[in-house]
Amino acid sequence: MMEASRRNMHQVMDWQAAIMAGLFAGAMTLLVLLVAYPLATGGTPWTALRFIAAIVLGSAVLPPPTTFDAMVALTGVTIHLALSVLYAVVLALIIHRWGIIIGFLCGALFGGALFLINLFAFTNLFDWFYPLRSWPFLALHLFFGAVAGGVYELLERDYYVESVTEEWT
Repeated sequence: MMEASRRNMHQVMDWQAAIMAGLFAGAMTLLVLLVAYPLATGGTPWTALRFIAAIVLGSAVLPPPTTFDAMVALTGVTIHLALSVLYAVVLALIIHRWGIIIGFLCGALFGGALFLINLFAFTNLFDWFYPLRSWPFLALHLFFGAVAGGVYELLERDYYVESVTEEWT
């Protein structure tokens, strides 16, 4: 038997596009959250940032008060955007070869999965998220996923690397 090598090209993920998609989708989702949460609850936009910041700062930062606190807001925004980038990178690993339509659709499904993980599994660690198990927050996660997937596919540049396949003949 003789061993032969065959060279193939395969597409790899565009890391820059994934990071940019995560930042953009995270920022858009945060903007929607900061506007919609007060409208829906009658509260302030700072409540949502306090919920997020409490992941790192602990439950002592949870309302009341619901006033603005720069350190809590900065921590909340930083955590939200960091998680958004992480989630977008994972999504990009899944969809990077499929195109814009699949990016939006698969992204929305991915957002639904994030909703289930974030608000049904992680609430065991961060119980203050329990009241957020609702259809508006499901819609927000679907929105995040669709935007992240669509923006990734819009920004993605095709990168190909050579791989070697060994064959026995």
